[in-house]
Amino acid sequence: MEGHPEQFETIGNRLGFRIVEDTAGKLRLVWQGARFPAFLCFGIALLLLLVSIPIVEAIRLRGFVGPAGALWYFPLMNLILFAISLYLLSQKRTIVVDAIRHKVTLTRRTVYVTTTLSTSYSEIEKVRLGIDQVYSGFAVAGSSAAESFPVPALRLFTTGGQSVLLDRGSRKKLQDLGKRISDRLTKPFEIDPALGV
Repeated sequence: MEGHPEQFETIGNRLGFRIVEDTAGKLRLVWQGARFPAFLCFGIALLLLLVSIPIVEAIRLRGFVGPAGALWYFPLMNLILFAISLYLLSQKRTIVVDAIRHKVTLTRRTVYVTTTLSTSYSEIEKVRLGIDQVYSGFAVAGSSAAESFPVPALRLFTTGGQSVLLDRGSRKKLQDLGKRISDRLTKPFEIDPALGV
């Protein structure tokens, strides 16, 4: 195995890969980053641009001594929101099950780094649909933070005892995805009895 499985863990409770290629030689799954927050940040940044351009022009002409000098943070907020939206839009994960090369390759890409994990079919022991305990990151309506809740998770288990997270999401979708992957790998597909499938 080339790469580290822990780099493919995710703090979110679900990913939601979609199948973009399903041929005899290759199964390719893709997850694009969080689109709604990305477009929300981008939209707010565009609105702030209407305010930021006159402020930048006033600061350029009169410096920070004029009335617009006190509003220097608007252009800064604008840049930060553009950077956040660019980061969120650049997030992408792919899973490629290559029957020709007998390899499974996971790739995680952002605007500044690309991480890859690659393993051969012979290193994979099984595909398992189980339960991950995912922690909520914030308190809502008086609940305490860091409470965990069960989420269905699809994982590859290697002969060395390591597990690699493939996807989290709905049980039915992950069951279909797990069967597809295990059929291609010709490895057993296990379902945790706690899922009640």
